[in-house]
Amino acid sequence: MSDLISIITCVRNSEKYLEECLESIGAQNYDHSSLELSIYDDGSSDRSLDIINSWYNRYRICNDNRIRLIINSNPDKQRPKGVGGAKNRAIAQSNGSYLCFFDSDDIMHADRIGKQYELCKKNPDCIVGCKVERFPENSTPRYMDWANNLTTDQLNRQIYTCFGPTILMPTWFCSRKCFDKIGAFDETDPKGVPEDLIFFYKHIDAGGRIVRADDILLTYRYHPEATTFSVTDDAIWNIRLAELEKNVLNKWDRFMIWNAGKEGRRFYRSLSKENRDKVKAFCDVDPKKLAKKFYIYENCIKGVKDKPKIPIIHFSNLEPPTVICVKLGLTNGLFEQNLRSMNLRETIDFVHFG
Repeated sequence: MSDLISIITCVRNSEKYLEECLESIGAQNYDHSSLELSIYDDGSSDRSLDIINSWYNRYRICNDNRIRLIINSNPDKQRPKGVGGAKNRAIAQSNGSYLCFFDSDDIMHADRIGKQYELCKKNPDCIVGCKVERFPENSTPRYMDWANNLTTDQLNRQIYTCFGPTILMPTWFCSRKCFDKIGAFDETDPKGVPEDLIFFYKHIDAGGRIVRADDILLTYRYHPEATTFSVTDDAIWNIRLAELEKNVLNKWDRFMIWNAGKEGRRFYRSLSKENRDKVKAFCDVDPKKLAKKFYIYENCIKGVKDKPKIPIIHFSNLEPPTVICVKLGLTNGLFEQNLRSMNLRETIDFVHFG
């Protein structure tokens, strides 16, 4: 008998998607007697619980090898625990040696669990992800192109970009021992907390690594009710910036910022005073920005007449290290071509923040 794997699923008013989600669990090409479905319903007011029970009753009748179901609910429908709190409770009530995270609006492909389990056994200190397909097709194409095409090294290097974790949360698979090193998802606020990003950084800081099955093993649904839309850009920005400053910028003596536009200036203004003072120049390719020659910092200390002036130079004159604040996939390949022409080493000569 294989190790017991707990599928961790949180539900809140998911009746539109649950049938497909649950059917995909039952269709796994894996020993079903080694699977456990641990669901925490976070106060649903729709038919979610009825759908879960109906599916499980049908499943037991039609299958000899039965997936065990554990389900508990938040009795206070007006006060949801939030995604982090619901995940923590689903994990706490589960028994598996391995945890397979699965959102209630997605669809896992038939060989997902088998392939990620084998990869996880070989990489016990890693969170294992996989490639995904988006539904509807062509939703968030830049995001999908980035997530599905990161190299093995980039999975552990491009950790500060605006896209978030280098493996998408609905694809996470890890050993319970790996999860227990961090202990829990953040649940300080039921809304607006990127619990996956916070956990991801704690995992990296604790010496954990990221690997990915290079197969499309999940259909990742895009829809307006998704909980990801409750998290603000500012919340994600502040968490990313704090990690970048702690792990990278505080160790650099001087650095440049690649992008003299809106994102680059926002990044500069967001830095601590100590790290702002380390900025040697902005780099850009736009003639209009280069013609200005300087960026003048607006928010200097009151009473100081000479406002800080940061030179703006052509990217070809860049002196590493640099923080890249250019968003990937927006320039028809021009930025990526310019970056390659510089022969810079990722994490040594540059880091992506865009």
